[in-house]
Amino acid sequence: MDQASSSSSMKEDKKPSTGPVTVDDNEEREAIEIALFQVPECYVYLIPPRKSAASYRADEWDVNKWAWEGALKVVSKGEECIIKLVDKTTGELYAQAFLREGDLHPVEAVIDSSRYFVLRVEEKIDGRVRHAFIGIGFRERTEAYDFQAALHDHMKYLNKKKTAEEMEQHFQNTSSVDYSLKEGETIVLQLKNRSDKDTKSKMVEKNFSNLSLEDKGKSIETIPSIIPPPPPPGPLSPVTTAQKSPSSLPPSLSLQISPKQQDVDTKHEEEMKEDQEARDGGVEGDAPDDDFGDFQAAG
Repeated sequence: MDQASSSSSMKEDKKPSTGPVTVDDNEEREAIEIALFQVPECYVYLIPPRKSAASYRADEWDVNKWAWEGALKVVSKGEECIIKLVDKTTGELYAQAFLREGDLHPVEAVIDSSRYFVLRVEEKIDGRVRHAFIGIGFRERTEAYDFQAALHDHMKYLNKKKTAEEMEQHFQNTSSVDYSLKEGETIVLQLKNRSDKDTKSKMVEKNFSNLSLEDKGKSIETIPSIIPPPPPPGPLSPVTTAQKSPSSLPPSLSLQISPKQQDVDTKHEEEMKEDQEARDGGVEGDAPDDDFGDFQAAG
């Protein structure tokens, strides 16, 4: 009996709680780390302190003599972006930097190269956060570009999240407005008068839409078609042509000359002949009697 009671009490203790998860429980849970970028070769340099406000230059470092070599990882953990320098074989942490919203950016590029950066690392010593500046370098330019892109993507994510929270807050504030009609309030609607033409056309469309398919086919068949032109007239017979010929045609033309016209023409020809003879006689009388140039007379 004691064993049965103890086993039943143990089963009751093992029952999972079905109550809702509170906000405090969610906060206690550790955020998941999401890898944004990873490169197996990264070089760390001990750089001299900056003496002026000028930017860092990689040619001031001895880039062929690095202080540490290992892997670099960029992970996202909640709203934090962590840059970790770890050992390639053991995974032991060497240094880390944090990218947070509102804080200074932990990465600064040099002005004379695209493969070298200055990293602001931090470490807690005796409860106090200490900062230090070290130089890091990549073997390839593509690795350096991907490193910067990962940091930029995280900042873009934070900005979008902030914008979404602001929009949600604005929606919650504006959704509490009551647009219902209070007691005694009325709504006035002003409708425009429709013309008779529009009403008739809509009635015709409504009646046509209510017809069945057979009725629509009949209504289409009853539409009058275009009247064809009349047929051409037939050929006329010779009898009808003679009967229908007009009687007021001009008289036939004659080529015979009247006697009076013939006398006038004869008289005119005689006068022209006399004038020609007179011209010929005058020329012969005026010609000189000279045989100069006449070879027959000279012979």
